[in-house]
Amino acid sequence: MIAIIDYGAGNIRSVEKALAHIGCQVTVTRDPEVLLAADAAVLPGVGSFGDAMQALRARGLEAPIRAFIASGRPFLGICLGLQILFESSEESPGVAGLGLLRGKIVRIPAGDGLKIPHMGWNSLNIRRTRGLFARIPAEPYVYFVHSYYLRAEDEDIVSATTEYGVTIHAAVQKDNLLACQFHPEKSGAVGIELLRNFAAMAGEGGRG
Repeated sequence: MIAIIDYGAGNIRSVEKALAHIGCQVTVTRDPEVLLAADAAVLPGVGSFGDAMQALRARGLEAPIRAFIASGRPFLGICLGLQILFESSEESPGVAGLGLLRGKIVRIPAGDGLKIPHMGWNSLNIRRTRGLFARIPAEPYVYFVHSYYLRAEDEDIVSATTEYGVTIHAAVQKDNLLACQFHPEKSGAVGIELLRNFAAMAGEGGRG
């Protein structure tokens, strides 16, 4: 069973539908006990870094998330769910993220022809052809919606990048902890295959 963590940050229904589409058993939950009983977990999210951290802490979900990841089971952060795994964000000065991975979230710089927020399809430069990106063809197009991006301190955890005025660390993996700035649930056939790879890590069928 894959738990989708509901902390009021949105973007849950589309993730739930995509995982159900590939044959996964999915539950949406705010209950720490349900989360800790799951085979894998997904932390989605759109919106503000500061609001997301406040909501997670108000619902008592920070410690269960840490415990789940420490257990070694697969954990996937999506969009804002990637950002709050890191230490801080320029969007919300003074607000500490989960700090499970080292790095900062910074604003995409304005540039000629670049619209902020960055909304649309971009190709990925895949650096690690395992985990989420197993059997994914080179330079796949995926869908982004964001104004801030990850600058990871340890580039060894970066599994994919994209270019939008700057080099964006678009996906990371450290052991069982995976995250992507783009939205696999909105990225067509490529996104479905990425979710199938995640489901396979969880021992789910993922081939529906």
